[in-house]
Formats: sequence, C-alpha cells, structure tokens
Amino acid sequence: MKKIKSDRQKKLTLQKATDTEKESRYEHLEKMSVRNLLININREDRKVAAAVAKAIPEIENLAKAIVTKMKKGGRLFYIGAGTSGRLGIVDASECPPTFGVPHGMVIGLIAGGDSAIRKAVEFAEDDYWGAWEDLKKYRISRKDVIIGIAASGSTPYVVGALEQCQKNKITTGCITSNRNAPISRFADYPVEVFAGPEFVTGSTRMKAGTVQKLVLNMISTTVMIKLGRVKGNKMVDMQLTNNKLISRGTRMLMHELGIQANEANLLLKKYGGVRKALSMVR
Repeated sequence: MKKIKSDRQKKLTLQKATDTEKESRYEHLEKMSVRNLLININREDRKVAAAVAKAIPEIENLAKAIVTKMKKGGRLFYIGAGTSGRLGIVDASECPPTFGVPHGMVIGLIAGGDSAIRKAVEFAEDDYWGAWEDLKKYRISRKDVIIGIAASGSTPYVVGALEQCQKNKITTGCITSNRNAPISRFADYPVEVFAGPEFVTGSTRMKAGTVQKLVLNMISTTVMIKLGRVKGNKMVDMQLTNNKLISRGTRMLMHELGIQANEANLLLKKYGGVRKALSMVR
C-alpha cells in the first residue's frame, strides 16, 4: 500500500502548471499604491460570480443528488485541505444553527485534523489515504454524499478519498477551478469553475476560495430549502443561540401571526422555536 500511495502522490504532485497556477495578469504588485492594489483585486473578484453562473447546470445536478440522498437519511461530507478544507468546515458548521439540523448531518473534514483549521499541518494534504481513513471513522455508506473541494483539483488527500468512495459506490461530487483535474475523474457530479489567474500568482485563497464559498453557499442553502428547512423566505428552524436571533424569531412571529412583540416573544420562549410556535398556535 505504501508504494501505491507514494506513486499516486508523485503523479498528482508533478502534473504540469494548471489554470490556478497561471501567471497573474498584473506585474510589479509591490510598486502599486494601496488604492490600485485594492482596485485591481476588486476587478478580479468581480469575475467570480459570472464564472460561477456558468457552472449552475453542474451545481444543479450535484444539489439534486444530495437532496435525494438526504431525504433518505443520508449525510453530506465536505473534504479538503488548507483553505478548501476550512471553507467546507465553515459551511458545515453553519447548517445546524441556521437550519436546525443535527450536527452530524453535514460534516466538514480537513487534512491534518481540527488543529489544521487554525494552523497548517505540513504535508497533511499529501496523504493519499488520509481522508478515506477519516471518512471510515464516520461509517460512511452508500446513503451518503462526499464532496471533495480542491482549487487545484489534484490534492492527494481529496483525490484518494473520492477514488475510494467511487470504488465503494458512494456518491461523489467535487468543486475545483482546474479543467480535467484528477478530482473530476473520481466525481460523479463534478463542478468546475474557472475564474482566471489569481491576482497574486497561485494564491488560490483569493478568487478560487471565493468560488468555493459561493458554490458551497448555493449547495447547502438549496438543499436545506428542499428539505423543508425554510418557510417562505424565513429560517424558521434556526437555533435561538443569541439575542439577535431571538429578536429575529420574534419579528417572524409578529409578521406571521399579526401579533405584538411582547406576545410574540412569550410564544417564542414558551415553544423554543419559530416553527413550533407557529405550529402550536395555528
């Protein structure tokens, strides 16, 4: 197994320069004024949403597959390294408080484990079998969906897991910013978004990272809506974990029931959530 792991890592690491490694369109950044740096970064950022729009058919196919699986009790996993892994964890961690789903329903995994969320773990992303071993701890099955996130599309930690998932007939998807990347070969539902070279050559925490954040927002929000976790345009299942959210819940009840703030607040505290309060009153 060690020889296979080494060979695969070498093959993935030594591939030629890809879309995300292309030279920046800008030269001599250190000579630009602060204003021009900001203007040019923003100029590049404005290309991201348009690039994501072109990938909506691919995102739609992936989202539909996730909805189908999760309606049958499946879970959604995000796996990635570095910025990609952190963005997956952010999206997963926001689903329970926003949509009231259990914490084990959407799970984010990062190369190097939780310590890598704050501090990079050297060579963790090069562990071809790492993510597969991490996923096995969650007893993944054919009911689940695994999305690999990698701007380069060649991160061994991610590619290895998707390949093993496919061999075990577990549904896979990916989010990448490179064409014909290894990650796409092992994704049943690949999402490839090309926003062009980074402002700082190869710094995929910039446009490629923004692409990932937008696509993850689109996927998780769409899936949760189709799972019935939104009513009208309101987060009726949100967890009331701070005063801001209690105030938001109070306003929802005022609007839905045509009542005053004091009454709405009492109902919210009595039933512990917007959906339950609406259900009990009606």
